[in-house]
Amino acid sequence: MGASIKAISYHLPANTYTNDNFFESFPDSISNKHNLLKLGINNRHIVSSDETASDLAVKAATKLFAEHAIEKNEIDFLLFCAQEFDHYTPTTACIIQHKLGLSNQCGALDFNLGCSGFVYGLGVAKGLIESLGCKNVLLLTSSTLTKTFHPHDKSSRFLFGDGAAATLVSSNNELKIGNFIFGTDGSRSDKIIVRDGGARNKLNESSFEDITDEYGNTTSNACFYMNGTSIFNFGLKTVPSLVKDTLIKNNYSLEDIDLFIFHQANLFLIETIGKKIGIPNEKIFNFMESIGNTVSSTIPIVLAEAIKIKKQNRR
Repeated sequence: MGASIKAISYHLPANTYTNDNFFESFPDSISNKHNLLKLGINNRHIVSSDETASDLAVKAATKLFAEHAIEKNEIDFLLFCAQEFDHYTPTTACIIQHKLGLSNQCGALDFNLGCSGFVYGLGVAKGLIESLGCKNVLLLTSSTLTKTFHPHDKSSRFLFGDGAAATLVSSNNELKIGNFIFGTDGSRSDKIIVRDGGARNKLNESSFEDITDEYGNTTSNACFYMNGTSIFNFGLKTVPSLVKDTLIKNNYSLEDIDLFIFHQANLFLIETIGKKIGIPNEKIFNFMESIGNTVSSTIPIVLAEAIKIKKQNRR
C-alpha cells in the first residue's frame, strides 16, 4: 500500500506586519530597500503573545476537517511538528488529539524541526502507512518563531511570519509519495540557533546582553540567531544536487516535472537555485509575498495554493 497527500488546509494568525511597519521600525533599512524587496515578501502574519504553536495547529486541523469533509474518527496517527511545545511534558500532540476530538486509538507524537519539518513529517507519515498499516495520518506543522526574535533583529523580522498547516496523508495505491533523500550536517548547528534557555545552556544574566553582527542585526543568546549569508550559501550549494539526486532516485528527469515547489526561504534564493538547475520560471510556484517564511509550514501552504489555482483553472 502506498501513501499520498489527500488534503491540505492552513491557518494564519490575525495580526499582520507589513513592509511599511518594518521600515517604520527600522528606518535605517530604507537605504537597503531595493535589495530587501528582492526577497519577495511584503507582509507577514504574527502570533499574539498568548497564542501557541498548538493553537495554530488546532485551527488548521479544524479547517481541514471542515473544508474537505474529513471524518475525525478516520485519523490513525497525529504528527505534530513545531519548535514551541505547550509543556515540558506531556507531549503536545496528545493535547491536540484531545482538543480535536480524535479517537483514543489514534497515535500521537511531537517532533522538533524547522524548515525541513514538512518533508521529514511527510516521510514519517509515508512510513506509518506503508510499514505499519495506518490509513490516515494527520501531519500538523506549526511555527511561532517570531516569539524568539530580538526586537532589533531586523533580518529575521523581515523574513519570517507565523502560521500552521494541516496535511492529511492517506493510503493510496494509485498516486504514491515517491522516494526521499535525507541529509544532516550537525557541524553547522550554530548557524541557526537559540543558544541559551535549553538543557545545554541555562538562562543567565549574560543571556540577554545585546550582540550585533557586522550587518547591523542585533540579537542575544536568549533570542533566535540566523547567519543569513551562511544559510544562503548552504542552500545554493546543496539544493541543486539534492533536486537532481531526488529525480534520479525516482526515475524522473527535469522535463518530466510540471511544477517545482521549494521551501519559501526567500524569492531571491529560489530564483537563483532555479537558474542554477535550469528550471524555467513558469515551472516554479511560490507563495510568500503575503505571509513570509513560515518555516515548516511553507511547503504545505504553497501546495494548498497551487492546488487551489489548478482547480480554479479547471472551471
